[in-house]
Amino acid sequence: MRTFLLATAAFLSIAPAAAQSIDPATVGILVDQGTSHSEVMTTAEYLADVIGPRMTNSPAMREAEAWTQEKFKGWGLTNVHKEGFEFGRGWWIEKSSVRMVAPRPVQLTAIPIAWTPATSGPVTAPVIVAPMRSAGDFAQWKGKLAGKIVLVSAPGTGSEPKEPDFQRLSDEDLAKLDVYEEPTWDPGKLDQSLARAKFEGQLAKFLAEEGATAYVSRSRSDGKLVHGEGYLHHVGETPKVPGVEMAAEDYRRLVRLAWTGKAPTLEIDSNVHFDDSDPQAYNVIADIKGSDPKAGYVMAGAHLDSWVAGDGAADNGAGSAMVMEAARIIAASGIKPKRTIRFALWAGEEQSLYGSIAYIEQHLAKRPAWDHQPSADEFYYSWATRFPITPLPGHKDLVAYFNLDNGSGKIRGVYAENNMAVVPIFKEWLAPFASMGASTVAIQKTEGTDHQFMQAVGIPAFQFIQDPLDYETRVHHTQLDTFDHLKAADMRQGAIVLAAFLLDAANAREPLPRLPIPTQPGVTDPFAGPQGK
Repeated sequence: MRTFLLATAAFLSIAPAAAQSIDPATVGILVDQGTSHSEVMTTAEYLADVIGPRMTNSPAMREAEAWTQEKFKGWGLTNVHKEGFEFGRGWWIEKSSVRMVAPRPVQLTAIPIAWTPATSGPVTAPVIVAPMRSAGDFAQWKGKLAGKIVLVSAPGTGSEPKEPDFQRLSDEDLAKLDVYEEPTWDPGKLDQSLARAKFEGQLAKFLAEEGATAYVSRSRSDGKLVHGEGYLHHVGETPKVPGVEMAAEDYRRLVRLAWTGKAPTLEIDSNVHFDDSDPQAYNVIADIKGSDPKAGYVMAGAHLDSWVAGDGAADNGAGSAMVMEAARIIAASGIKPKRTIRFALWAGEEQSLYGSIAYIEQHLAKRPAWDHQPSADEFYYSWATRFPITPLPGHKDLVAYFNLDNGSGKIRGVYAENNMAVVPIFKEWLAPFASMGASTVAIQKTEGTDHQFMQAVGIPAFQFIQDPLDYETRVHHTQLDTFDHLKAADMRQGAIVLAAFLLDAANAREPLPRLPIPTQPGVTDPFAGPQGK
């Protein structure tokens, strides 16, 4: 009992100090800068419309790395630089076309799959429907695929929407997030994920050995949406057979024709390019220097990279623009923080959170080294299961990390990541923004983006709760990820709330309370909590 009382007293002595929030006058300055002088949509528009999709290590991503650094410098930030890490090949699409030429001409909706090769001009061949979900399916198709365009997905039957295309969170929705869920650990689930992760490379090898002309996968979404995701970006694992992802409706038409009559003939022209000029990917880092070099630093981040079906506007040009705008707001306000405030724009997030993990391994903590080159998915699913964690000297210096990566929706609150001690602190920090719609502190964990593995090594790292809008239902990774789907008022609000949180954390008398550094899976489980990405 005495131990409990001492622990409670210790918590109570820390919480009010850490909860110290910026004064109302400062909030007013931030709001004025973030509304009357906002540049967030100008930044987002340039990233989406001018630079466009930013696949890691592509020429467009290199342009974005240079442009964002110049913006940070222009706003007066210091220590603006890039930090590199090994990634692999760049890749980008110049143009592509997929047509059915028989039994009748039809232009089809499709996109090259990332890191698959070009067709070297149009190729024409009949299709064969050969659904394969695991290496165990290969035997039945051996000797049947040569010279064919292989439809590798099951056709499915279509779907009915389970939720509105566009949504804002209700009070009831927000309340459901504030329920503590004990972390769990299921090694079998990890094994299943790793088996699925290996299949992309196994399929690529099998199709090449069988002499397939090209392959086609079905989009996971209806509504003529395509994504083009692929993960074989390491040097030496590039597929030899061109691949495209096709809209579900077009794909099912091909399957029906193949099953009821003569197999359709397709023409595929995939003009894509690899970029091997620099296998390093780069995070962009910039600081607003604090007055106390011994007080550590706080940090905000968003991933700058994107997929290429759309322009990377919502995912995650929106988050990047809000992080950049928070930096501009603070710098323009002339407010001097006690702790340094660091801003990070991550690379390689879409493949496996590579950029934020690289930052962890360079500055915060180490896990045991790999004994082989892991695939992208193996890297993601296994990184948080490798123990022990060895903190680096800089681990103690990062006192808080805040992430934005769920589109352009208004901030409604913040996930506390099972850290009960931060709940009263965050409630105080959100109090000035209740009238802007941000008031919820939800105990739940969320995953799938760049705060995740910082949290997994004991850093107080958090993701904001945002209105979904049409992010998950239509925009996420699809050709609809364009500037048109961004909400300007929501992004202005998000940048203001983020700027205030950063100043609250930077000026608090004490750092945010930390959870213990995990020692085994189950204490921190990469599969626990709702999927955030």
